[in-house]
Amino acid sequence: MRLEVRPAVEELFARYAHALDDDRLEDWPDFFTEDGSYRVTTTENEARGLPLSVLFCDSRAMMRDRVASLRNANIYEPQSYRHMVGGTLLEPEGETRVRATSTFLVVRILQGGDAALFASGRYLDRILLAGEGGRPQFEERVVVCDSRKFDTLLAIPL
Repeated sequence: MRLEVRPAVEELFARYAHALDDDRLEDWPDFFTEDGSYRVTTTENEARGLPLSVLFCDSRAMMRDRVASLRNANIYEPQSYRHMVGGTLLEPEGETRVRATSTFLVVRILQGGDAALFASGRYLDRILLAGEGGRPQFEERVVVCDSRKFDTLLAIPL
């Protein structure tokens, strides 16, 4: 694997986390290719090969609709996230793609200041190394949550 791949992938992960943590949800779809997919599932469903997802978007347009809904239609308690991503393993998939597996923790901060672990798990990614503008983009991001229990609406993408 080329030496410049790891820093490029880690930068993609950092930019993604910062966009979500800074409430720049409108930037979220641009981390994906036009027909990229985003799916949130549980360890149990993933291990059993069950297609049921907590959340699923199969294109950038669908992700934009999700953001518009969050901004204009959904009602949920104001909150923010803080992502921590690490332990990334990379596997080349030809010259233009890479598969990445990494672990994550997401802390949710409520408007009153209470903070708690909201989700933990792993990201399973297929990344196009030279997407739009020559930057890496997700072709697929599967968010596999350790727990199947969410104590509130999964509003903001993980």
